[in-house]
Amino acid sequence: MPYYVYKVGTAELAMLKQLELINTFEKFKEAKNFARDARADLTETDTAEIKVMFADNQLAAEEMLMETRDKPIVMEHEK
Repeated sequence: MPYYVYKVGTAELAMLKQLELINTFEKFKEAKNFARDARADLTETDTAEIKVMFADNQLAAEEMLMETRDKPIVMEHEK
């Protein structure tokens, strides 16, 4: 299964994330290094994130990125 590297943007009023497939890799190390370099190239005003997804295909990767996940509950002793 390949690793997909995405640029994930969210507009303030948009309900959906904006996904842009940047590259695809067969090995995690290559995807990780590419993502790290892409994150370094982002400007301070850029609100997008660079994410690496491991999935069967591009559609599955995009579905995972579109899922909304609940924020973890931080216990008082963990703060």
